Amino acid sequence: MVRTLRNFIVLFALAWSSMAAAAVEITFHSFNGSVFAGRYPHTFVSMTGTLEDGTTVKENFGFSAKRATPAVLRGPVEHIVMTEKEKWLTKTNRHFTLQMTDAQYRKVKKLVSEWRNAPGKFYDLDTRNCIHFVGEIGRILGLTIEYPDDMLRRPKKWLNHISALNPKLGAAAID
Repeated sequence: MVRTLRNFIVLFALAWSSMAAAAVEITFHSFNGSVFAGRYPHTFVSMTGTLEDGTTVKENFGFSAKRATPAVLRGPVEHIVMTEKEKWLTKTNRHFTLQMTDAQYRKVKKLVSEWRNAPGKFYDLDTRNCIHFVGEIGRILGLTIEYPDDMLRRPKKWLNHISALNPKLGAAAID
């Protein structure tokens, strides 16, 4: 009986420690853009970790126009929820990282799906771009979000602004 009780306690302790270790972190990134790299300034999120059920998470999402053409400057265009290749992840500004609950993770995934599957021309440079997408994810995580007009095309400046609006992040501004 003692041995069975001891085994049960050990098993419970192992299960408890693995549940406590389960966590998904979300990092908010900006990319400065470069004519030479062929990339415009951009912001996106990456998520890594383990959900409580043991599912491994390693994914990232950003929102963009499906094609970079002058039409982007004239109004809504076709959109895409994109994922960044590993080579771009290493070349970004990492502004801050938060730990997510499983419920927050599911809400983020739902938002990603809604933006991905939105009908018609859903990307608009001034009202629904990568900044707005990442901002809505930030709201899910309880961040204070604003969209100042002078930052709608400046992801790094905008994420620095979000860091300042949310001092609990303890994130320093990135030059």
